[in-house]
Amino acid sequence: MLKTAEDIRQLNERIGQAGQFTDKLREEVGHVIVGQSHMLDRLLIGLLSNGHVLLEGVPGLAKTLTIKSLSQAIQANFSRIQFTPDLLPADVIGTLIYNQQKNEFIVRKGPIFTNFLLADEINRAPAKVQSALLEAMQERQVTIGDTTYKLDDPFLVLATQNPLEQEGTYPLPEAQVDRFIMKVIVGYPKMHEEQMIIRQNVQGLKTEAVKPVVSIQEVKNAKDLTRQVYMDEKIEQYILDIVFATRTPDKYQLEKLKPLISYGGSPRASINLALAGKAQAFLNKRGFVIPEDIRSICNDVLRHRIGLTYEAEAENVKVEDVIEEILKKVNVP
Repeated sequence: MLKTAEDIRQLNERIGQAGQFTDKLREEVGHVIVGQSHMLDRLLIGLLSNGHVLLEGVPGLAKTLTIKSLSQAIQANFSRIQFTPDLLPADVIGTLIYNQQKNEFIVRKGPIFTNFLLADEINRAPAKVQSALLEAMQERQVTIGDTTYKLDDPFLVLATQNPLEQEGTYPLPEAQVDRFIMKVIVGYPKMHEEQMIIRQNVQGLKTEAVKPVVSIQEVKNAKDLTRQVYMDEKIEQYILDIVFATRTPDKYQLEKLKPLISYGGSPRASINLALAGKAQAFLNKRGFVIPEDIRSICNDVLRHRIGLTYEAEAENVKVEDVIEEILKKVNVP
């Protein structure tokens, strides 16, 4: 639907007011977390676009603490599951338990019935458990026995995985990883940030408790507004060009990438680039998407959707290098 300049101006005003809650969240979480603004922004994009986020990083980078702090600041329910090789699907979604007194089966709901679910070290659990969780992520419902239960809204799965340990892990298949809107690589803090972290911990300074500053209703309103953010047809074409360049690079004068890519982004790549682009515009308190919004989230949305060949690995080519080449070549509207 084509919007007039007046419609976009009004939307800008509404987003400017509604978007203030993101500043409140950043400030509140900042009382506990030093740095990691990139990770927090990506979690907010996941929240606004109703998508799940996969965080990858070495231990000790405050992934768990950031997610927990965010849920506390939003007055939302929070559950954490530590994934282990002996975990069962029933430990995640729940099960039926026989009640002898009533002579009937009763439902014991699992930790998945929450707003924020932290799936810690998701690649440590076997495929059965992963598929139970990822089905709930896709359908946003859980079947226990012969009854189907809708999950809460918002329902956000934030999964972490450790790239260093390979023993005793079950890497997520590509089809399952594809269900995450973004895969975010969490980096080390800057030197001055780490100095602050040392002081906090060595001096035993008590960090302030995270207070709830945003209601669930405010989040729901923001999600509705994010969907209304205007995306021009030229931006849609830009997204399609980027995704199609991952599938048929030779059509975009990127012949050198053809032997490096084993498979390109699925239609979920296009959908999630559009959704995350709208959420990025919302975070910037803007009622329309610009090419820079798409470029800024490209790496996180596409890095787990492009498969590299053995040749690429032999040449030490990373997915980010491929995405960078595509962004350089594809025409910016």
